[in-house]
Amino acid sequence: MPPSALRDLRGRLDLCCINTATLGYREPIAVTAQRVAAAGFTWITPWRQEIDERSPARDADAIRAAGLRVRHYCRTAAFAHDTAAGRLAAIDDNRRALDAAAVLGATEFVAVVGGLAPASRDIEESRAQVLRGLEALMPAIESTGVRIALEPLHPFYAADRSLLNTLAQAQAWCGLLDPEGRYFDIVVDAYHVWWDPLLPVSIAEAGPRIKALHVCDWLRSTQEPLLDRGMMGDGVVELKRLRALVEAAGFDGLVEVEIFSRDRWWREDPDEVLRTCRERLQTVC
Repeated sequence: MPPSALRDLRGRLDLCCINTATLGYREPIAVTAQRVAAAGFTWITPWRQEIDERSPARDADAIRAAGLRVRHYCRTAAFAHDTAAGRLAAIDDNRRALDAAAVLGATEFVAVVGGLAPASRDIEESRAQVLRGLEALMPAIESTGVRIALEPLHPFYAADRSLLNTLAQAQAWCGLLDPEGRYFDIVVDAYHVWWDPLLPVSIAEAGPRIKALHVCDWLRSTQEPLLDRGMMGDGVVELKRLRALVEAAGFDGLVEVEIFSRDRWWREDPDEVLRTCRERLQTVC
């Protein structure tokens, strides 16, 4: 059971955030922002495909006009590549995204670091490329004021999406790259970490590095690991226990819904999805 000190989310949508992936990127960001605001939320986390990074101020203005604030910005380009030119292009792409994140008002740019270089089986070299790429972004972090939040992904995604797979690994990378805590933070995503037997210890050790908590659910009968996430309460994750662990470690940020659900929730009316998110956040999270 969660401790009594766990924050009560009932009537506190100001402590909650909608990640726009939850709505499936079906509409322009201005429309999505209006829907999120009408549902009673005040925070939003957009994705890069929704933002015109050549002129992010227009999208930033549309989000603010809806009465919303941006919490995070998703997500980095993959760092590991077969050529030096590919690695440099990824770093440049991520610099541009940090610039856009600053215009949007985001405090963190979420890093999904990418898997193996496309033609490689050398996992250690690809991980080394990721670390060098993250290190190369530190001047841009300094100049923009937008930190990078490392998000470990479930090991299922190691080959193609992320060679960062546990919270303990994320903490180790932060210690290696940024021992003073100036540049890198950590995302705890229920979908990716719920299974980890070392999770309680890893959360306690990560402590103040944790700047984002993503919630959804792992369905017992998951059909497709990437795009079949469950709505909170429909699966097997003890979400209040997870939140209790994170809050006991010092986290006092937003509880952010992020659901990739191509065949279920992305087919529902967006307003109904938001109503369901609102209800589940206040009851099962």
